[in-house]
Amino acid sequence: MRASMTRAIVDQDITPTDRLLNGLPDDWDVTVGLDSEEATLRTELPSYDVALVTSRVPLTRAVLERATDLDLIGKLGTGIDSIDLDAAREQGITVTHTPGHNALSVAEHALGLTLATARRLPTAGELIAEGRWRDEYPLGTRISGSTVGIVGFGNVGKRVGMLFSGFDVDRLVADPYVPSIDAELAHGRQTDLETLLESSDVVILTPELTDETRGLIGAAELDRMREDALLVNVSRGPVVEQAALVDAIESGTIGGAGLDVFESEPVPADSSLQDLDNVVLTPHIAAMTSECRAGNIDQLAANVTRLFDGESILERYVAVEARS
Repeated sequence: MRASMTRAIVDQDITPTDRLLNGLPDDWDVTVGLDSEEATLRTELPSYDVALVTSRVPLTRAVLERATDLDLIGKLGTGIDSIDLDAAREQGITVTHTPGHNALSVAEHALGLTLATARRLPTAGELIAEGRWRDEYPLGTRISGSTVGIVGFGNVGKRVGMLFSGFDVDRLVADPYVPSIDAELAHGRQTDLETLLESSDVVILTPELTDETRGLIGAAELDRMREDALLVNVSRGPVVEQAALVDAIESGTIGGAGLDVFESEPVPADSSLQDLDNVVLTPHIAAMTSECRAGNIDQLAANVTRLFDGESILERYVAVEARS
């Protein structure tokens, strides 16, 4: 599969970039810097054999159909919803990614967002920054003794359940694709989504973004939640209908939200979410720990190097296998 001069382009969001570059073959001609605008990608990608990207870069059908020399896409992390896999398959482009390496970091962030939202930590910080004190602090909520619902029980969801084991909470799980024994092993109980929403004090979203999960949480689902319940999303923004979420928080239908992912990223400066004092926002950083990033980059470099040499890698790392 290797050409005499392999040209690769690397998304500048893959940092530390030097770690990735050190893992790629010395004889590759590597360019760092990739635009996220589709029109620019249509022009840029046709010059390259390999593209190493994050979810920031949308590799649509229109982009991939123009990239006639592209043989291999390496996607950092688990989610591959930013890549049109059908188009890649039709174009004979192999797609590899690195699922599992970020699971614990994302789960820890879900826990952190839950605590920060329940205890209104950004509001507390603002009081100090503005020279005020605790008499103006709206009371927080204790997590211990509550019911935590986990929607999606894959690599991240299972670890969320594990991390909450020290909080004396009841754990509910909604995921039609895992056996009930998986929830039991995490000291949880499997149920349907509707029951989970109605019964949980905290609802944590960890599913992959698919046609089935897009818009999974909308106005009807938010209406099922308790009026003091919290919604935490560390999966993908489109899993939640954002306008419906804003309406639910403003009307008091639910108690607040902790969000690391959004329908549109970066979040616009005039987003209504930024005006809500019972919402905690982070800029899609759940997986961004030094330990997670190092493991992801090393795995990505190994994947693309072996695949480009015609060697096999573990099946779990292959999203599309081009057929010769």
